[in-house]
Amino acid sequence: MKVRRFDLLGLPARITRVWRRSLQFRTVVASMALSGVAIILVGLYMSFSISNDLFASRLNQVLSESQRAQVAAQRIFDSSDASDQASMQSVMNAARTAIRDSSSSGLIAVYRVPDQEPNPLAPQNFSSTELTGGVITPELKAQVMTTADQQFWQSVELPINGTTVPGVVVGSQLDIPGAGLYELFIGYDFEQSEQTLLFVQQVLWFSGFGLLILVGGVAWVVSRMVVSPLKNAAETSQKLAAGDLAVRIPEKGEDVVATLARSFNDMAGSMQRQLTELADLSVMQQRFVSDVSHELRTPLTTIKLAGDVLFQEREKFDAKTRRSTELLNAQVLRFEKLLGDLLEISRYDAGSVNLEPEPTNVAGLVQDVVGTMTTLAEQHGCDLSLSAPGGHFDADIDPRRVRRILMNLIGNAIEHGENKPIDIAVDSNATAVAISVRDHGVGMDAEQLEQVFSRFWRADPSRKRTLGGTGLGLAISLEDARVHNGLLDVWAAPGKGALFRLTLPRDLEVPIASSPLSLDPTEES
Repeated sequence: MKVRRFDLLGLPARITRVWRRSLQFRTVVASMALSGVAIILVGLYMSFSISNDLFASRLNQVLSESQRAQVAAQRIFDSSDASDQASMQSVMNAARTAIRDSSSSGLIAVYRVPDQEPNPLAPQNFSSTELTGGVITPELKAQVMTTADQQFWQSVELPINGTTVPGVVVGSQLDIPGAGLYELFIGYDFEQSEQTLLFVQQVLWFSGFGLLILVGGVAWVVSRMVVSPLKNAAETSQKLAAGDLAVRIPEKGEDVVATLARSFNDMAGSMQRQLTELADLSVMQQRFVSDVSHELRTPLTTIKLAGDVLFQEREKFDAKTRRSTELLNAQVLRFEKLLGDLLEISRYDAGSVNLEPEPTNVAGLVQDVVGTMTTLAEQHGCDLSLSAPGGHFDADIDPRRVRRILMNLIGNAIEHGENKPIDIAVDSNATAVAISVRDHGVGMDAEQLEQVFSRFWRADPSRKRTLGGTGLGLAISLEDARVHNGLLDVWAAPGKGALFRLTLPRDLEVPIASSPLSLDPTEES
C-alpha cells in the first residue's frame, strides 16, 4: 500500500496560494482573527475583574474575622486578674483558643513587642509552624509595632502540606495588662479562591474557543452565501471572455446579487448581439473585398494586356503620348500589386491562410533576396551589406512568405534610407532564427511606431513614393510572421533610422525562448 507523506515544508506555500485565490478563506480567517482578538481582550478583562473581585471579597472577610479575633482576645486579657506567670500563660492559651475560633484559622503567631522592659509575668511567644521561616516580613512587623489601633495585611506564600499556597497575613496589637504589648499575626489560606479563579478562567477560555469556532462557522456560511454568486459571476465572465457568448449567470431572488446577475446577463446579451452584428459585418466586408478583388482581376488583366501592347509600341508615339503610356503601365502594375495585397489580407481576415512549411536554409534565402534587391538599392544609392554569423541550417518555414517579408523590409529600408548603407543580419540560437534589416535614414518617433503596422498607413504622406508601395506591405509581413508563430518587431529613432527584426521558430511546434539578435542597435555599440 502506498503511503502518502504530508509535506510540512510545502504547507505555508499552499496556505499562501489558498489565501490569494479564495475570497471565502480570507473572509473566514479575517473574521476568526478579529473575533479571536476581541475574545482575548474580553477574556483578559473579565479574568482580571473576577480575580480582583474574588481577592477583594476574601480580603474583606479575613480582615473582619481578624478584627473579631483581636477583639475577643483583648477582652479575655482585659478581664483577667492573673498575678503570676502560670496564670498569665493560662490566659494566653485561652486567648489563643478564642482567636482560632473567631478567625476560623489555626495559623496564629503572637510576639512580645521588643524594646520593652523585661517582665516576669509576660507569657512566652508562640507561632504556628506555617508562619515561621520569614513568612512574616520585618516591614509588616514594623507597621504593627508602631500603630496600635489599626490592622495591617500582606500577601504571602504559605507553606502548607509541603507546597506553597497564596495567602494573607493580618497583623494587629494586643495590650496584655501586667505584661505589655504583643503583636498578633493571623494567616489565612487563599487556595480555595485561587482554585475558583482558575475554574472561572478555564470556563472563560473554553467558552471563548467555542465561540471562536462558532464565529468561524457562521463566517463560513455567510461568506459562502455571498462568495458563491461572485464565484459564479467570475466563472461566467471567464467563459464569456473565452468566446462562449451564450453563457449566463443564474438569477435567484430580488437582492443585490440577483440585481448584479440580471445586469450582467443584460450586458452579456447586448455584447452578444453587438459581436454577432460585428462578425456579420466583418464577414460581409471580407466577402466584399474578396469579391471585388476577384471581379477586378478580369478587367485588370484586359487593361494590362492592352497597356503592355501600348507600352511596347511607346517609341512610335509622340512624347506626350509616350509619357502617358509609361504612366499607365506603372499605375496598372501598382494596381495589380494592390489587388494581390488586398486578396492576401482578405485571406488572413477570413482565416483561410494555409502555411506551406519546408526545410529551408535561412541564410541562403536571405542572400538570394539581397541579391535580387541589390540592383534596386544601387539605383537609389544604397549599399546592402549582409552579416550571417549564424543561420546556416534548415528551418521549417514557408519560403514564399518569408521572402515576401524580406522584400518588404528591404524595400522600405531603401525607400526611407536616405541613400545610406543598409545592414542586414542573420543569426540563430537553439529555438529561433532572426533576421534584422537596419537603415540609417529618417527614422520614426513613438507615435509613428504605434501605427507602423497599420493598413494603408504612411509615416510621411507628403513623401514621394519611388517604389510604388500599396501601404499593406508591413501589415501583410506582420501576419506572415504570426502565421509562423514568429515575431516582427521594430526599433526606430528620429534621424537615426529604423531596425526591423523578424524572429521565426526553428521548429513550428517549439516556442521561441529568445531572439538571437538584439532589437536596439545602440546596445551593440
